[in-house]
Amino acid sequence: MIQITESAQTHFRKLIEREAQPGLGVRLSACDAGTPRADVRLEFAEPTELQGDEWAIDCEGFTLWLDAASVPFLDGARIDYASLATGGQLQIRAPKIKGEAPAEDASLVQRVQWVIEREINPQLASHRGSVALEEVTADGVVVLRFGGGCHGCGMADVTLKQGIERTLLERVPGVIAVRDATDHASGSNPYFAPGAQG
Repeated sequence: MIQITESAQTHFRKLIEREAQPGLGVRLSACDAGTPRADVRLEFAEPTELQGDEWAIDCEGFTLWLDAASVPFLDGARIDYASLATGGQLQIRAPKIKGEAPAEDASLVQRVQWVIEREINPQLASHRGSVALEEVTADGVVVLRFGGGCHGCGMADVTLKQGIERTLLERVPGVIAVRDATDHASGSNPYFAPGAQG
């Protein structure tokens, strides 16, 4: 399930011995698991700080505790410690932490949502914007609602046609068009207002 190399175990063991606290172990969890922001958190943990549902991996001289909710996202993770001339570097690779792409036979809604969350919204976030999936029609038309800096933006149509629609047509077989269901006139803080001087 999780591979922790000898060099990483030796590194943790030295740190734990330095702390000199009986029963001290290491807890590994996934933060924002299944999202593009996903990351790992590694911290010391005493038995009294555990929730009680953690998975335990016995290592030589200490226990690595896995947050139960994080287990599916940490499956296949590898923890290594590389000694460098300037010191050392702990490396944690967790290939499933951001989630797994839906299979080809997944619903069109699931496949569209995956691309929105992992490709489209991270790009729109640089303009303080986002889109939410309203629906996918039976014939493959994706209906979106803009939010944040994209709500009321004078460039929303360009973003929709040249960015979002192009991306979804390329990445998600079955999508035939993308439509905007946003009332842009009600936007209160657009990134780019119609008629604004650039």
